[in-house]
Amino acid sequence: MKLLILNGPNLNMLGIREPDIYGRKTYHELEEYLYTCAAELGIELEQFQSNSEGALVDKIQQAFFHHYDGIVINPAAYTHTSVAILDALKAVTLPSVEVHISNLSERESFRQFSYTALACEKTFAGYGFEGYRMAMRYLFEKYRDKQS
Repeated sequence: MKLLILNGPNLNMLGIREPDIYGRKTYHELEEYLYTCAAELGIELEQFQSNSEGALVDKIQQAFFHHYDGIVINPAAYTHTSVAILDALKAVTLPSVEVHISNLSERESFRQFSYTALACEKTFAGYGFEGYRMAMRYLFEKYRDKQS
């Protein structure tokens, strides 16, 4: 199974940006954690982070053409604003799961609606880094026999 993990704007600032909300672990620590999780599940993994909406859309489209089996996405602030990312996820029709380190339902009201969730099978929010593992495991268990 081959998964793409996408992280949106400011996630490269983990450990620095609002540590009371996002924790003190760095983005590099997240990357290492995800490779460890993937290895435990026997998943081939590519990770990508961008502060640019267009770069994230391009990567979603590439996932289709490069025959990925699924996408785990933390669109960060684009969660609440990006119809472009929603449309890209819908276009590629790959099984997708949304992840958020913080619990959106406990955040500001403008953060409580997710465009991207409309194209995702499931959302894991408020579990910190563990939410990514949960998303990977969900896709692995549901689709391991349907790999491309």
